[in-house]
Amino acid sequence: MSQNHLIFGAGPLAQSVMRALLKRGKTVKMVNRSGKRPADVPAQVEFLAGDAYNPEFTRQAAQGMNVIYQCAQPAYHRWVQDFPALQSSILQAAAASKAKLIVGENLYMYGDTKGQPIHEGLPNAAHTRKGKVRAQMSETLLEAHRAGKVRVVIARGSDFYGPAVLSSTLGERAIKPLLLGKPAEVVGALDLPHTYTYISDFGEALVILGERDEALGQIWHVPNAPTLTQRELVSLFFKEAGLPPRFSVMGKFMMSLGGLFIPEARESLEMMYQFTQPFHVDASKFIRAFGDIATPHEQAIKETLDWYRQRLH
Repeated sequence: MSQNHLIFGAGPLAQSVMRALLKRGKTVKMVNRSGKRPADVPAQVEFLAGDAYNPEFTRQAAQGMNVIYQCAQPAYHRWVQDFPALQSSILQAAAASKAKLIVGENLYMYGDTKGQPIHEGLPNAAHTRKGKVRAQMSETLLEAHRAGKVRVVIARGSDFYGPAVLSSTLGERAIKPLLLGKPAEVVGALDLPHTYTYISDFGEALVILGERDEALGQIWHVPNAPTLTQRELVSLFFKEAGLPPRFSVMGKFMMSLGGLFIPEARESLEMMYQFTQPFHVDASKFIRAFGDIATPHEQAIKETLDWYRQRLH
């Protein structure tokens, strides 16, 4: 039986889910506020404009859908004010349509784990504003699942990189200068391990979780290539680019200065703890259940640089 898949959002995670679904021959519909189709979204994908904060709109968009992927989010500096209402609207749509709801999250809800490996069994112990919002939204999702209102799966990825990823610690502020032979801008400690998620693996994980009923009602960490220090990982980018590694390190003081003028930089300050101690994500639960889908760093980096090169000219 043919299945219909709806993706809320059109950013890098949404596009990765789209690619994983198209690879499987699925019918895909995407929604964002503007209705502007990103260059990487092919014409075969139905693209809708609409306000996902409006439950009436999300319910209409979700009619006849089998699986819904929640990849949308407000501007980074508007999370506390706007994110719960956005996700509530999408949750209501999934409940009304009886579709599975597959939600992409980050790791903010765990709070400061003092360098210990981050696994799904850790409590929500966020001490930051955005982490507390993430924790509250996750708990709301799981409560709705337990109450039988909607079938939910949560997939959590670390800081990510890859095609179409711009606003990330390993996004355009690191990669664009690198390709121009300039120092790559890196946030926090260069020589501490930090797990990064390849965006295509994140999208693939969401689709796998949407296919498997045994995943329902649970939290799953996305598999990642082996954790490296930021120096080691970014040096692999320079190696692929055929350039010697050069770094420009952004510490908390420089981030504070940037925060005077840039709301996103100001909001990033409370998350600096992730970059000043070891940050290692354990995805063994997913790997045991569904296999290790992580793309090797070298392949992921090549695909990332190819995408950036095409858009630098």
